[in-house]
Amino acid sequence: MRRYIEVPVQLLDIEGDGFHIMVKGMIHGKEAHFLIDTGASRSVFDPITISSFIDDIAFEKKEGMTAGVGSSDLESSTFVIDSLSIGNMEIKDYEAVALDLENIHEMYGKLGLPHIDGILGGDLLKKYKAVINYRSKKLRLTPSVQ
Repeated sequence: MRRYIEVPVQLLDIEGDGFHIMVKGMIHGKEAHFLIDTGASRSVFDPITISSFIDDIAFEKKEGMTAGVGSSDLESSTFVIDSLSIGNMEIKDYEAVALDLENIHEMYGKLGLPHIDGILGGDLLKKYKAVINYRSKKLRLTPSVQ
């Protein structure tokens, strides 16, 4: 019996000069598209986009500033996602970070790529022992034993 799950990933061509990795999942039972960013310390979600998944969302301003590629000193907030799923693995009561992702939405729009609902970062990738298999185009995650 396998202790892990495998989820298909899509490699998004970025102008023939590289790629991003996208995986499908669910937020509160609604289909969502996530970038996988091994360089991001935390998983982040755009506050406007996440509001389309969660009614009456409660953002709590995060103390200090957050830095990102191409920018620095970004204001961020935290909020709770009651149900976040990747494949058949469900994560309950996940404290997420809200950060303006407009620059990514704008770039993806110009390149004709799918809208991104969030970015899966190092916190979730480490916790669930993520392995990206580029040959088979699969993301392997090991759910925590509760």
